[in-house]
Amino acid sequence: MEAYGKILLIAMPVFLLLVLFEKWYGWYKGKATVRTMDMISSLSSGVTNVTKDVLGLSIAVLSYEWLVQHIAITHLKASWLVYLVTFIALDFSGYVVHAIDHKVNFFWNSHIIHHSSEDFNLACALRQSISVFVRLFAILLFPAALLGVPSQVIAFVAPLHLFAQFWYHTQHINKMGFLEKIIVTPSHHRVHHALNKEYIDKNYGQILIIWDKIFGTFQEELKEVPPVYGITRPVQTWNPIKINFQHMWLMIRDAWYTNSWKNKIKVFYAPTGWRPDDVIEKIPVYKIEDPYHFEKYDKSYSSAMYAWAGLQVFALLVFVSYLFGNIASIGSPGIFIYGAFIFLSIYATTDMMDKNKTAFGWELAKNIFGFAAIWYLGDWFGTDKFSYSIKYSIEAYFIISTAFAGWLVYHDFLDTKTSTALA
Repeated sequence: MEAYGKILLIAMPVFLLLVLFEKWYGWYKGKATVRTMDMISSLSSGVTNVTKDVLGLSIAVLSYEWLVQHIAITHLKASWLVYLVTFIALDFSGYVVHAIDHKVNFFWNSHIIHHSSEDFNLACALRQSISVFVRLFAILLFPAALLGVPSQVIAFVAPLHLFAQFWYHTQHINKMGFLEKIIVTPSHHRVHHALNKEYIDKNYGQILIIWDKIFGTFQEELKEVPPVYGITRPVQTWNPIKINFQHMWLMIRDAWYTNSWKNKIKVFYAPTGWRPDDVIEKIPVYKIEDPYHFEKYDKSYSSAMYAWAGLQVFALLVFVSYLFGNIASIGSPGIFIYGAFIFLSIYATTDMMDKNKTAFGWELAKNIFGFAAIWYLGDWFGTDKFSYSIKYSIEAYFIISTAFAGWLVYHDFLDTKTSTALA
């Protein structure tokens, strides 16, 4: 956990700067692809994902290390060739898992967050799941384990493989010549994120596009079919925590209300999007039929609301950076209390962005939680060792944030009109 936290302290500022650069570049070129609230929602989603991972809030039913210990017929030493084999094995595993996520209702819940943005940009790459608590797919690394690829090689290559999937989430890079035949490019991934019928469930590759070409899931980006981004059942919220469990809630509700016992089980393993006929009639769910004529999710916001959202995301990144840099000194159970504060902060901020009636209540709860943590611990999770003034600055933030949120609810929430941004 501590080592991963240190890596994220380097990676997070880099990703943030690239996201902000893309927003500026789109404005400069007259081709804006980054909406502010969508960007904040994506950044918030990224924080929930890495916080969950750093806190170790998931278990592997079958670990790679266990596989190596029990099935390896040889033990390879770390060399450039072993690293290459590991990279290829991870990429193939990623392709298979990705395809399963798209094809099976239950597993789609863990992936829906990544496709939930109705924009396509670097920020949406940060929309990653928090709904997976049990990891099942170490078995897909069976060939690597059989050859005895060291677990430390997997541990080194896996984060690099993940981070290398960031760059191609952009609309500002066109087709890339011969590289289109080998690696996943922005053009390939634009297809993957599109909801056009020509593009749905195509291009599952993560780094290498060859898997899609081998298994028949490749689709080239067509000039006559501009990609339209999002999912056919739009999430209609900026709240990444809600998005992570929205599809699961739909499945549970369908299983409860359907009259067929067979369908109560089938709803979980059926193809993605399947619902029992009797439930479709009882509880209809909006679905986009025409990708070229629908309203993107948005709200009307004042400049003050944008300023407040910017303040919140800045504070969030400061808070989470302190957590990642001080995991060992904060210790347990402190890190889990801190993690609860991070999740509560994200829920409160995005609920305010959604202009929900409950928004101020969540903001107040977050700030009371923060005050209570300082009162209970005597400072903010050990910050007194740096400066006694830090806890007072944090308390001032809680007060200002509460007052600002209250003012916004009174002034901004009077106008709840949805904007008319067309896809």
